[in-house]
Amino acid sequence: MPNPPQSAGRSSRLDSQTRLLLSVNGLFVTANALSGTYLGVYIWKASNDFAKVGWFSLLNHAMMALTFWIAGNGVKEGNKMAFLRAGIFVSASFYAVVLLLGSAAQQVIYGLGMLQGAAAGLFWLSFNVVYFEMTDSDNRDRYNGLAGVVGSVVGIVVPWTSGYLISRSPGANGYRLVFAISLGIFLGGFLLSFLLRHRKTDGDYDWLLPFRYVVRRDTPWPALFGALAAQGLRESVIGVLIGLLVYVETGSELRLGQFVLLSSAVGFVSFFVAGKWLKPAWRGKGMLVGAAALALSVLPLFFGVGFGTLLAYGVLSALFMPLFVVPMTSAVFDWIGSDEESASRRVEFVVLRELALNAGRIVGMAMFISTVAATRKPAIINVLLLFAGSFPLLSWYLTRGRLRVGTEDRRKRSASAPRLKSAK
Repeated sequence: MPNPPQSAGRSSRLDSQTRLLLSVNGLFVTANALSGTYLGVYIWKASNDFAKVGWFSLLNHAMMALTFWIAGNGVKEGNKMAFLRAGIFVSASFYAVVLLLGSAAQQVIYGLGMLQGAAAGLFWLSFNVVYFEMTDSDNRDRYNGLAGVVGSVVGIVVPWTSGYLISRSPGANGYRLVFAISLGIFLGGFLLSFLLRHRKTDGDYDWLLPFRYVVRRDTPWPALFGALAAQGLRESVIGVLIGLLVYVETGSELRLGQFVLLSSAVGFVSFFVAGKWLKPAWRGKGMLVGAAALALSVLPLFFGVGFGTLLAYGVLSALFMPLFVVPMTSAVFDWIGSDEESASRRVEFVVLRELALNAGRIVGMAMFISTVAATRKPAIINVLLLFAGSFPLLSWYLTRGRLRVGTEDRRKRSASAPRLKSAK
C-alpha cells in the first residue's frame, strides 16, 4: 500500500529514493531525446514517406499497450525493478540493433518500432508504479513539475547537441554516433537503477480489471479513460508532425535542434513555476487555461508554415503545456491512491492509464496516416494539427470536477493503510 499521509502539514519535499528515481528517469529521457528527436527524420530521409513514419509510431504504440497489459502480471506478482531494468536494457538493444544493421535497418523498420514499443512499455509501467509508491497527493505536483524541469533541461541541451553532431558528420555517420551515445546512456541508467529499492506489491494480478473499469459508471474511470485517450491522441499527432515539418521546411537537423532548444528553454521555466506554485485547488482552472492555449497555439501556422511560425507554435505550446499535463498526471494518480482498495490495485490502474493513452495515440496515428496518404497540402495538415491540438479541451471537459481528490477525505481513508515495505 502507499505510504499514508501523516498530517495536514506534510512536507512536499522529495526523499533520496524519489530523487534517485528522478535521476533514472532523467537518463532514460536523455537517451531517448538524443536519438528520438531525429528518429522520425532518419526514417523519412531514407524513405521520403510520411506514412512510413506514421506506421512506425502506430506499431510502437500498439506494442507498448500490449506490453503494459502482459507485463502487469510480472510487475505485480514478481519484481517490478527487474522489469524497469528490462525496459532500459531493451531500449539499449533497440539502438544496438539499429547500429548493427546500419542502412539495412530500414528493411525491418516496423519490427524495430514494435521492439521500441516493448521497451517503453516495460520501463514506463514499472516506473509509474514506483513513482506512485514514492509520492502522494502532497508532493505529486512537485515531483511532476521537477520531472518536467528535467525533461526541459534535457530538451535544451541534448537535441541541439545531436543536431550539431549529425549536421557536422558526413552521410549517416552522425546518426550512428548519436545512436551509440544513446546506447551508452541507457546502460548508465541500467546500472543506476540498481540503487532503487524494491517495494513489494501484494495480491494477484487481475487481468480483466482495466477493461471492467472502463465501463463502470460508479467510478471516475470511464471519464478518465476518455480524457487520457484525448491526451494521447494529441501527443502522437503533434509529436510526429512538428519535428518532421521543422526538418522538411529547413532541411537541417541543426535547425531542428535549435527549435527543440528554444521551446524546451521556455518549458523549463514553465514547468518549474507549475511544479512550485500550482496547487491541487487550482488544477481545474489551470488545466482549462493550458488546454485552451494548446489549441490556440496552432493558429500561427495558418499564416504560413515556416521556421518562424513553427517556432511560435513550439514556444506557445511549451509555455502552457505544464498547466495541462501537471494537473492531469497528478489527478489520475491521486485517484489511484484515493482509498486502500484502489491503491492495492495500483498496478492494474497504471495499466488502465497507459492503455487509455496508447488507445488515443493509435487513433491519432491512424488519423495521421490517413491524412498524409490522401494529401500533403499545408492547409489540410494545419487543420489536422488544430483538430488534434484541441483534444486537451476534451480532457479538461471529461475531468472537470475530478481534478482534485479531497485531501482530508483521502487522509481519513488512508490513515490505516500500512507503509510499503522496502527490500534490497
